[in-house]
Amino acid sequence: MSRAETASGTGAEAFVRPRPLWTLGLFRDELRTTFRRWRTLALLGVLAAVPVLVGIAVRIETGDGSSSGGGGGGPAFVSQITNNGLFLVFTALAATLPFFLPMAVGVIAGDAVAGEAGAGTLRYLLVAPAGRTRLLLTKYATVMVFCLAATLVVAVSALAVGALLFPLGDLTTISGTRITFGEGLVRALLIALVVAASLLGVAALGLFVSTLTNSGVAAMATTVGLLITVQILDQIPQLHALHPYLFSHHWLSFADLMREPVHWDDLTRNLGLQALYAAVFGSAAWARFTGKDITA
Repeated sequence: MSRAETASGTGAEAFVRPRPLWTLGLFRDELRTTFRRWRTLALLGVLAAVPVLVGIAVRIETGDGSSSGGGGGGPAFVSQITNNGLFLVFTALAATLPFFLPMAVGVIAGDAVAGEAGAGTLRYLLVAPAGRTRLLLTKYATVMVFCLAATLVVAVSALAVGALLFPLGDLTTISGTRITFGEGLVRALLIALVVAASLLGVAALGLFVSTLTNSGVAAMATTVGLLITVQILDQIPQLHALHPYLFSHHWLSFADLMREPVHWDDLTRNLGLQALYAAVFGSAAWARFTGKDITA
C-alpha cells in the first residue's frame, strides 16, 4: 500500500489504515533477495556436495565388495548404505546436522537484520512502509524457508547420489523390520522435515543476535561462535544436567523415525525445545528490534 493510497483526497490529515502483520509481497521480495545472493547459493552448493563426498567415500571403501563399517558417520546408517542407497539420505543428514546445516542457517539468520543495517537499507525498508514487527516476522519466515530448503538440498542430493552409486529397494529399519521403498521415501521426507524443524532454535538465536549489531559479519560470527560453544558444552560429561536444555542435544533423535514402531519421546522433546528457543529468542529479537534506534 503506497502513501498516496493511505491519504484522503480532501487535503485533511491523512487517515492511515491499519496494516496487517503479514503481506505476501514483502515475503516474496525477501525470499527473492535472500536466495539470489551468491552467499546463499554457495552455502547450498556446499551442502549439496557433502552427500556426494560421503557417497563416493563409501563407494571407494566398499569397492572390493566389503561392507562399510558402522562408524561415526551417522546413527546406525553408514553400514546400510551399500545395501540400499536410500540410507545415504539419513547418513548425509546426520553428517551435516551437527555443524554444516546449523552454520548455514546461522549465517543467513545472523545477516538478516544486521546486514540490512550495515548496507544502509534498513531505514528504507521501515519507511516503505513495512513496520518493524512485520519486517521481523518476514525475516524469520525467510530463515525458516531457508532451513527447509537447505535440508531438502542435502536430502535430494543424497538420494540422487545413492541411486547412482548403490542399489535401491526395500530396506531394513533400525529395529530389524522390513519396509517398502515407498515407505522408506516417506520416512526420509519426514526425517528431512524434522531436521529442518530442529534448526528453528538456531534461526531464532541468529535473528536475535542480528538485532544487536549493525555489522552483518559480526552477527554471523557471533551466531556461529555460539553454535560451536553449545556443541562443545553438549560434549562435556560434567555438564550432563545442562544437556537436555541445549538446542542441539536431541538433534539426532530423527533416527527414531527409522524404528518400528517409531520412538516419539526424544522427537517430541526436540521439537518442543526448538519451539521454546524460537519463542524466547524470537520475543527477545522483537523486543530489541522494536525499541532499537535505527540510524542506518
